[in-house]
Amino acid sequence: MDSTVIVALISFGGTLLGTAGGIVASAKLTDYRLTQLEKKLEAVSAVAAKLPVMEEKQKNADRRISKLERDHSRAQFVNMN
Repeated sequence: MDSTVIVALISFGGTLLGTAGGIVASAKLTDYRLTQLEKKLEAVSAVAAKLPVMEEKQKNADRRISKLERDHSRAQFVNMN
């Protein structure tokens, strides 16, 4: 066999191995990044699920504060008279 053909076959084999290695490495990186994004999405979803509860608690707290402020203003007015 001619040495040129042998060099070409070796080069072809190296190219195949390099390409396959690059594909595998890229697939692993993509899988890792998707896993990280899924974890972040779960965290965001957990916060989003709690948000309506927190908003309702905030409304209740605002109502209670308003009532206390009204009661306090009335008490001051009554004490002035």
